Amino acid sequence: MIKELEVFTSATSFQEDEMRGKTAVMIDVLRASSTIVTALANGAKGVIPVADMGAGSKISQSMDTENILLCGEKDGEKIEGYDLGNSPFEYTPELVNGKTIILNTTNGTKALMRASHARHITVGSFLNLGSVVEYLKDKERIILVCAGWRGRLSLEDLLCAGNIIYELTSGELPDTAFDGAKVAFGLYEKFGDDIEKTVLSSNHAHRLQDIVGTEDLSYCSRVNAMDVLPVMKEGIITDFHGKEK
Repeated sequence: MIKELEVFTSATSFQEDEMRGKTAVMIDVLRASSTIVTALANGAKGVIPVADMGAGSKISQSMDTENILLCGEKDGEKIEGYDLGNSPFEYTPELVNGKTIILNTTNGTKALMRASHARHITVGSFLNLGSVVEYLKDKERIILVCAGWRGRLSLEDLLCAGNIIYELTSGELPDTAFDGAKVAFGLYEKFGDDIEKTVLSSNHAHRLQDIVGTEDLSYCSRVNAMDVLPVMKEGIITDFHGKEK
């Protein structure tokens, strides 16, 4: 039975200690969550999120360079000198199978680092929404952390959080839900009939469209495309479902 259900609208909208003892779901639809899910679905051994370029470079220097990829973006564009950017389409089986990915993004990886005190941490997106919902069914204290954009609310992240809550509660929001969860739930009720259209209308989609076009945006709007459950433990994200098989 759910005892606590909350949504934070950006990576800076909560205190890190608020995560303790909770199950946290980090949501960055455009695009870190979608990229992590895709990389794991295509055989990546794991993903190590980092908060900045310095941390990413330091970790990469301490590992076997043949088995790692240094990846990420700043303001939507691939960081110079990195192996890959933050488009899910870059993370093909040919490139990522068996590799460990060090990932640095503008919003998503920072949100993951700030949520690192949670008891359980998973990564949610539209792509793996069903897997996340199933994982949360036996959890009592749940916090959905929307990455947002530079401290601002992102419509697509909040919509995904609302979709997760709607499916988790079978469309019946508990009275004990916090205000953030109520807002996300209501947003999904109003705009959930056309996920892609709503995502494409968001401010962040408009920012990215000039950089990457619409292919990434449409891809990240697909619901339940992958049976992947990214779970972070000791700083590394792996596919929980992959471990079960």
